Amino acid sequence: MSYSRCPLPYLFVLIFSTVLVAVACVPPFWAQSAVPPSPKATEDLPAGPIEAKATTACLECHEARIIVQQRLSRAAWTKEVDKMTKWGALVNPSDRDALIDYLSANFGPDQPPYEAPRSSPGKTAQGKVAPGKSPRRKNVVIK
Repeated sequence: MSYSRCPLPYLFVLIFSTVLVAVACVPPFWAQSAVPPSPKATEDLPAGPIEAKATTACLECHEARIIVQQRLSRAAWTKEVDKMTKWGALVNPSDRDALIDYLSANFGPDQPPYEAPRSSPGKTAQGKVAPGKSPRRKNVVIK
């Protein structure tokens, strides 16, 4: 008498293994951004005597945009630097005051407001449509 074993469990294991390997080998498509970062998101901090140290201390955890959009007083920058140092920012104690001076000079309340990048070039900072622009059409000139 001949007993044939059912190939179904083996077929299931083969298909499951193949799918598992295929999924593991393909990088997830959702992890890749289709839109390149805006120039403001990747900009550098302004030039200055302590720029390199500020870059090391701040951009280790933050994008430059987080810093450049701030308009803080010297006292507020002092609190921020001290807080970030407690949280692990690499600030040499001898550079602390120079870093605070750099941040206060470049991102103090007397600086012009930060201009956030716009995804639509036809919009103004207040969200209104700029003259000669249409929210639905590329270039409309009204004469």
